[in-house]
Amino acid sequence: MEFIVACATDDKVNFMDEHFGDAEYYCIYKLNSNGYELIETIDNTTEEEEMHADPKKAKNITQMLKNKNVNVVMTRVFGGNVNRITKKFVSILAKKETLKEELDILVEKTELLEKAFNEGEERKLIIL
Repeated sequence: MEFIVACATDDKVNFMDEHFGDAEYYCIYKLNSNGYELIETIDNTTEEEEMHADPKKAKNITQMLKNKNVNVVMTRVFGGNVNRITKKFVSILAKKETLKEELDILVEKTELLEKAFNEGEERKLIIL
C-alpha cells in the first residue's frame, strides 16, 4: 500500500516543537515499503485558533490535507485536536528531530501504517 504523509515543519528539514496545526509548512511525501519521495511542500494557510483545540481549525487543516490525498500525518507535538485528527488520518508522533530520520523509520513500518489505516476512526495515535 502507498501512503501520502504530511510532516509538520517550519524549516522543511526538521519537525517543529509546536502543535501540528501550528506548522508553517507541511512537507508531503509519497511513501511505501520501498522508500519515499517528496511530492510537494504546502503553506499552512489555516487561521489562528479562536480557542484552544479549536474544532474549526481542525476541520480546516483536515480539509486542506485531504485535498492533497494525505492519509498519514506526522509531527513531534499534537495539540488538543489530536482525537479529531486521528479519526481522519493515521497519526504518528515522531521522536526524531529530522523528517528524514522519521521517514526512514516509517518505510520499515508500512505494515503498521496499513493496519492503523484499516482501523478507520477507531485508530489510535502511533508513537514511533
